[in-house]
Amino acid sequence: MASRVDHEYDYLFKIVLIGDSGVGKSNILSRFTRNEFCLDSKSTIGVEFATRTLQASSPTELCSSFLEV
Repeated sequence: MASRVDHEYDYLFKIVLIGDSGVGKSNILSRFTRNEFCLDSKSTIGVEFATRTLQASSPTELCSSFLEV
């Protein structure tokens, strides 16, 4: 099922995090999108997705979509 974005942004960035296992991709994603950091996090199985909206300078609005593989 396709989802519709109900909000328009001035800029939309789609970022893919790729790297070796155990280097901290999930923690970077978690810190930036939820302001959380877990020292004993488990390895990601599959894909993790998160978004964050930022207000750059009024009225510019940025949306960042992250995909960790």
